[in-house]
Amino acid sequence: MADAHHPVSWSEAVSTFATYLEIERHASPHTLAAYRRDLEDFAGFVRARRGRDPVPAAIDVIDVRGFLAARFDELERTSLARKLSCLRSFFRLCVRRGITTGNPARLVAAPKRRKPLPRFMPVDDVFRTIETPAADSPAGLRDRALLEVMYGAGLRVSETVALDLGDVDRDGQGGALLHVRRGKGGKQRIVPLGHAGTSAIDAYLLRRGELLAGAPDATTASASVAALFLGARGSRLTTRWVQVLTRRHTIAAGAAPATPHALRHSFATHLLDAGADLRAIQELLGHASLSTTQRYTHVSLDHLMSVYDRAHPKARGKPKP
Repeated sequence: MADAHHPVSWSEAVSTFATYLEIERHASPHTLAAYRRDLEDFAGFVRARRGRDPVPAAIDVIDVRGFLAARFDELERTSLARKLSCLRSFFRLCVRRGITTGNPARLVAAPKRRKPLPRFMPVDDVFRTIETPAADSPAGLRDRALLEVMYGAGLRVSETVALDLGDVDRDGQGGALLHVRRGKGGKQRIVPLGHAGTSAIDAYLLRRGELLAGAPDATTASASVAALFLGARGSRLTTRWVQVLTRRHTIAAGAAPATPHALRHSFATHLLDAGADLRAIQELLGHASLSTTQRYTHVSLDHLMSVYDRAHPKARGKPKP
C-alpha cells in the first residue's frame, strides 16, 4: 500500500510486478525479461522527459501516449501493442496493490495490427522431420519423442519441456493422456496422445537413464529426476534448446526451417482439414477464446484455394487449341 508522503518508487513497483508474473501468472523467463525491458524503456522515456525518475502514482495518460508516439516510427505495430499491453498489466496490478489510483494505459487505444496467419507444415514434411533423429541413441530417441509430442498433442514448447514423468497417463489402448499443468496463464488441461507418440515416449524412456547419468552432480540429477525430457547433461530441456533441435531436424528432413510453434499450428490445421470440430481443437490447444482458434479456418481455406487453383481444370484458364 502506497503512502501519500512516500509513494512507491518505480523500481519497487516493477519488482512487485515481476514477482506477480512469476509466482501468480507462471510467466516464462522470456516473458519476464521482455516485460522488464518494456518497463525500463518507458521509464527511460519519462526520465528524459521530466528530468527525474518516474513514480508510478505520477504517471498519466499523456506520458503513455507520448511514449508510444515517440516509438511509432521505429517499431512495428506488434511491438507497440506489446509495450502498451505491458503497461496496462503493470498499472492494473498497481491499482490492485494501492500503488496508484488509476490505470493511465487503459485509456490509450492500441495500434491496429493485422495478425499474420499461422504457418504450418505439410503432413509429409512433419513425418519426415519426426523420423529424422537417429533411433539408436538416447538423444535421438528423445528428439523423436519430443517432436511426436509437440505435433501429436499440439503442445506449446513451454508446456512440453515442463512435462514430468507422472504427467503421462497410459489409456490402456496404446495411447496416453498428457496432463498439461503449466499451460498459458497457469491453466491446466488434459490432451490425448496417439499410439505413435506414446510408442516414441516408451522407446525413449528405455534409454532416458543414460541421459540422467550424465548429470554433473547429485543436485542436478535430483532436480531433474521427475522431468520427462532431459538434455545431454541430465538437466531438464530448455525451450531455447528445443527450438534449436526443431530447426535442425526440419532442415535435415529437407523441409523449410520450422519452430516448435509451427508444429503446434500444423497439429491444428491438419485436424481441421480432416474435419475436426473447431470447438474440440480449441480445447486441445488450450485457447481461452474461440476467435484465436478460428484463425486456422483461414489457413485451411487458403490452402484449399491453392489446391483448387493448381488442380481444377476450370481454374487454369482456357485450354490451348
